[in-house]
Amino acid sequence: MTTTALADEFVSHRPRMFSLAYRMLGSAQEAEDAVQDAYLRWSGADRPAIGQPAAWLAKVVTNLCLNRLTSARARREEYVGPWLPEPVVTSGGALGPLESAEQRDAVSMALLILLERLTPVERAVFVLREAFAYSHRDIAGVLDIGEANCRQLYRRATRAVAEERARFDAAAERRDRFVESFVAAAREGDLAGLEKMLAADVTWWSDGGGKVTAARRPVVGRDKVLRFLLGGMKNFAYAMDLSYAEVNGATAVVARMAGTAGTVVGVASFVFRDGLVGEVQAVVNPDKLVFVAGQLSHS
Repeated sequence: MTTTALADEFVSHRPRMFSLAYRMLGSAQEAEDAVQDAYLRWSGADRPAIGQPAAWLAKVVTNLCLNRLTSARARREEYVGPWLPEPVVTSGGALGPLESAEQRDAVSMALLILLERLTPVERAVFVLREAFAYSHRDIAGVLDIGEANCRQLYRRATRAVAEERARFDAAAERRDRFVESFVAAAREGDLAGLEKMLAADVTWWSDGGGKVTAARRPVVGRDKVLRFLLGGMKNFAYAMDLSYAEVNGATAVVARMAGTAGTVVGVASFVFRDGLVGEVQAVVNPDKLVFVAGQLSHS
């Protein structure tokens, strides 16, 4: 094959590889790097020896991600404040088709956080099985492990995330309206309205990474979150332009600093439990907003 033909074939597989790498790493920028590394291996491989390009590339990307996860865990132990995944706008298909509640759940910020509990190999088994419907035999081939071991790893991974995962609400249309009402109440300082929307044990997570001012510990409990939220909105709401976007399969709030050509300064996602806001996950670390800002600038 010519160099151009090789590149074109790689590009045809690129969206699926990025989707796999992002689910593995929780970082869009690191996923891009992993896909680029996969291309370098692809361009230097013996192409006639690659029987099934999709399977070959999945194995390469998965193993590249496993290597990255080992070093990422060490970095996250030193991370300043809570660590959250990088947000990704999904309305344009960046993470594949999201036509069902199950597909949306598979890329949600909440699930990606739960996947951090898993070992790298458990995470690979879970992602390949749940998100890409790989058989246990195929997963075993990707990871060079026995099929029985693969099944055991999958059972362990599903148990680790099942309890929390079962609490996520999936009523998308009602959730969208709820987010809009939540933001309106916050901007208006409607304390009673906000109180009705928050679960008693609601938690607000802020990921600033030490780069910007943000709560370095989770804010837990309805009263504390209300004080935190109202204080922030009072100081910053009218210096920001707020809009909505489908982020990780659900409606999220995008904050842009007014008068700065739309610079994205935060993305807040919501987790609902029993019809109320159970968690708010706010990414304000500017390094983690580079990818989503680029997506929004082209949308």
